[in-house]
Amino acid sequence: MSDNKQNQINIELSDETAEGIYSNLAIITHSNAEFIIDFVKMMPGVPKAKVKSRIILTPQHAKRLMGALRENIAKYEAVHGNIKESDASMPFSLGGPTAQA
Repeated sequence: MSDNKQNQINIELSDETAEGIYSNLAIITHSNAEFIIDFVKMMPGVPKAKVKSRIILTPQHAKRLMGALRENIAKYEAVHGNIKESDASMPFSLGGPTAQA
């Protein structure tokens, strides 16, 4: 038996999860033990926004996610050109160490 067969993981994706959740803002906070990413949906002209999903990661998983995003963005830009970044920033703070994406 091959080692590859033993290392495979069967990942299931429900229909509801496969639909995805739209987010146009991510708020990232962290402690010494975890990174928390809140995915938010903001609508133009609406002062209230809702967290649509919260993902909690270990620091090690957060760093692997960052590397995977970096690699995938590089592949995307190699095919489609540079992604233009917005200069818009959010005028609020939720306390604690945060970053927005």
